[in-house]
Amino acid sequence: MDSPREEYFVRWRVEPREMDALWAGGWRHFGPVFFRYRSAVYGGRGCTVMPLRVDLARFAPSRSQRRVTARNRDAEVTFGPTAVTAELERMFERHRGRFTFEVPDSLEQFLSFEPSSVPCPNVTVLVRLGGRPAAASFLDVGREATSAVYAMFDPAESRRSLGIFTMLEAIRYSRATGRRYYYPGYACREPSLYDYKKNFAGLEHFDWRGAWHQLDG
Repeated sequence: MDSPREEYFVRWRVEPREMDALWAGGWRHFGPVFFRYRSAVYGGRGCTVMPLRVDLARFAPSRSQRRVTARNRDAEVTFGPTAVTAELERMFERHRGRFTFEVPDSLEQFLSFEPSSVPCPNVTVLVRLGGRPAAASFLDVGREATSAVYAMFDPAESRRSLGIFTMLEAIRYSRATGRRYYYPGYACREPSLYDYKKNFAGLEHFDWRGAWHQLDG
């Protein structure tokens, strides 16, 4: 996404409580660069940006999301401090082949040189199938919330809906560690490729005036 009215600043270290406040104000980040924007151009079309979060106390998986979990019952899921490894870089190269425009350059476009701690704690939700990495989501950890920075999967496993699966696993991790909210990132008010983010119970959207409102999927 590109936007002519993007706000941004650079911070190398942000405490967990402040991260909560930034996410609640519609901010996101890639590495040390924090940004927010109300509109964007994606695929040549205008988009009204909607920051989203899931109120974890109100979340329950839908029938289709339960099917995704069942489809991946053979997967091994681990959570650990984020590090850019050779196997993750190989998965990223396969993942980026899915894009026909605005193709991401590298994982370093989204993660810092110390991704586990800069600008804040970050864990990797890693999915393995038969011992081989098949999907990963990089999850910031605040005091009361978590926030997805970037997610990817091996296109050869697309039938498994691994993007949804890693979101469900991030929600499970967030609940298990006592967080209140999970931020899945931005979506568009208009129909877009980001509509899958709108299909979660307990969903809220930011109105850009400082308030969050229910938007259940």
